[in-house]
Amino acid sequence: MIRVSSTLSSVALVEELQARIREVDPLVNAICTPNPAALTEAARLDTERDNGRVRGPLHGVPVLVKDNIDTADLPTTAGSLALADQPPPPDDAPLVRRLRDAGCVILGKTNLSEWANFRGSASSSGWSAYGGLTRNPYALNRSAGGSSSGSGAAVAAGLAEYAIGTETNGSIVCPAALNGIVGLKPTVGLIPQQGIVPISHSQDTAGPMTRTVTQAAALLSVLTGSQVDYTEHCRGTDLSNVRIGVPRGPLWGYSTGLDEVTEHALEILSSCGATLVDHLSLPTPGGDEDQLQVLAHELKVDLAAYLATRVPGGPRTLDDLIAFNKEHADVELQWFGQELFERAATTEGLSSPVYVAARLTALRAGRDGIDDLLRDNQLDALVSPSYSPAWAIDLVNGDHVLGGSSSHAALAGYPLLSMPSGMVSGLPVGITFSGTARSEVTLIRLAHAFETARIAADGPFPTPELTQWV
Repeated sequence: MIRVSSTLSSVALVEELQARIREVDPLVNAICTPNPAALTEAARLDTERDNGRVRGPLHGVPVLVKDNIDTADLPTTAGSLALADQPPPPDDAPLVRRLRDAGCVILGKTNLSEWANFRGSASSSGWSAYGGLTRNPYALNRSAGGSSSGSGAAVAAGLAEYAIGTETNGSIVCPAALNGIVGLKPTVGLIPQQGIVPISHSQDTAGPMTRTVTQAAALLSVLTGSQVDYTEHCRGTDLSNVRIGVPRGPLWGYSTGLDEVTEHALEILSSCGATLVDHLSLPTPGGDEDQLQVLAHELKVDLAAYLATRVPGGPRTLDDLIAFNKEHADVELQWFGQELFERAATTEGLSSPVYVAARLTALRAGRDGIDDLLRDNQLDALVSPSYSPAWAIDLVNGDHVLGGSSSHAALAGYPLLSMPSGMVSGLPVGITFSGTARSEVTLIRLAHAFETARIAADGPFPTPELTQWV
């Protein structure tokens, strides 16, 4: 884990990363807004250290923040031109205040799939009108995943070792898997939601995206207010007292290469002493219609509440944003539409019987499905393949996602941790650990043990070459 020390000051580290950004980011396009005050912040924190004040283990460490999280000194756009010309938010999001209080340097804001990938159904992950297109460092013609594309690609490309993403359904764990890094989506509510441009209060959360599990644990400790030191659970590889369930069904079978890598990961977990309970199943996570109803209803209400916190003069409702996109269709709507926005604009509030019924279906499939499986089989956690290998970028037709691991936990508001497990045809793939509410300690322990054992068995994870992949 990077720590600023007497041999590497915060200023030196920021200068090193800024040089790397100038060299590499024109290829990857992960950072949409650099922080011009980063060196000033770093110098102030170095002075504090020299004077004997160290705020914590991340004192002076640079962190990138996704551009749907409020920063009072930098624009927060959610990738949209509708917010790009507005003043920065009046206050930092609570999670950003926690980063600053812990001594982190905000290095800049990362690009994302516009509006966190909930505007049009044929979108391309990693594209926004404000930030352009983020590319996968392992293959520049491949997707970086969404919607925390910039955070995932930046960490993989060595532009920072710590970044913050957000997830509603897959937006941390998907880019983590596709970019070969660690992505931790916490239990919804563990990190404050205020100051994050929302889709869904029942599913949205911020979370760490890092090179290693220990780094993710350290960042989670800061984001949650340092009530728990999650790094204490990054120790050893002995999992002899752990039972891990392996749900098959729709979570496997959509990528032969991914399945083969995941079978090898199961062997590594077994070698650590874990008991694997295989060939389980989770219920189908409800129809797409129910899931869309939950997101559409909550988006209309939650986004209006967020926009009300911004400086007067900008958009205040979903209808305002729809109108803006039509007026600027040549840029905003050049690749895909806004039918999800338009659908959400017609919803009738959170007391609507349609919403209430859809939310109940979501909870039954998500929370009940996960908790019943854990209880009935006396399991500590579940493990599955994360996401299909990165698909080729296609702005005309949109994403081509074969499958993923996030839907049940998304509906439940439960945690996920995706981490690298291997390569398929030169592209990173991962495994996802999941569990019940507030089971982050368990997931971190399992992931760290797997990470340590996998490196011992297979060697370090390959670094990206920043070239086209054929």
